Amino acid sequence: MKPFTVRLNFQGDLDFFLGSKAAGGIVERRLIEKTSIKDIIESCGVPHPEVDMIRADGRIVGFDHTLSQDADIEVFPVGNGGTIPTEKHLQASQISAFVVDGHLGKLARNLRLLGFDVAYEQKASDRQLLDLMIRETRALLTRDRRLLMHAIVQHGYCPRSQNAEEQTIEVIRHFRLFELIAPFTRCLRCNVRLEDAAKAEIIEKLEPLTKIYYNQFRRCPGCKQIYWAGSHFEKLQKRLEMIREQCL
Repeated sequence: MKPFTVRLNFQGDLDFFLGSKAAGGIVERRLIEKTSIKDIIESCGVPHPEVDMIRADGRIVGFDHTLSQDADIEVFPVGNGGTIPTEKHLQASQISAFVVDGHLGKLARNLRLLGFDVAYEQKASDRQLLDLMIRETRALLTRDRRLLMHAIVQHGYCPRSQNAEEQTIEVIRHFRLFELIAPFTRCLRCNVRLEDAAKAEIIEKLEPLTKIYYNQFRRCPGCKQIYWAGSHFEKLQKRLEMIREQCL
């Protein structure tokens, strides 16, 4: 087969994955056999869950599109700003349940604080993460791009920042979750939705000062952890408010 050249133009923040040699998000690949556009994109270091739209020689195509001759490819991230109106998006418009890898514990906690369904186990293996993702239809959050490239990954995201608050903002923006924020409604330990608890039902489990100064409580029906607006509550509120403001 005659060799051919594919020129890829990665839009938006997809150049995060390309390295310093890809000036302006441009990568060229010299090929000698038919290759799927998905494989070419991932050979450049960009995981397929990060790609929302692909245009090949002016035509919108899917991941299964095969290239066998010279081509100009434009690759767009999720939320490309409406630069090219289309209904042919490759990623779900909104997903709000996640599985988070063991290196992103602070991100998992932040998302739970904001009320999102987040499965997290610090020592979970890659296989366990992928199995849970498929079984419960969750989006995978990880900074391991190779993990995101597994063929079975349907939805996922690689946080660009290493700061937990910035990662949280990224995830909310990426998955368009702002309207779904519901702070302090989910257990930080086991992810179960909290229920209101009458003081009389839990009073024997409270510390003496807590019994005196607090009257409103919530309890996790899973692990039985009790929550109330204690001295730490105001600090958490300020932190979450900062995150919300940055998401706008």
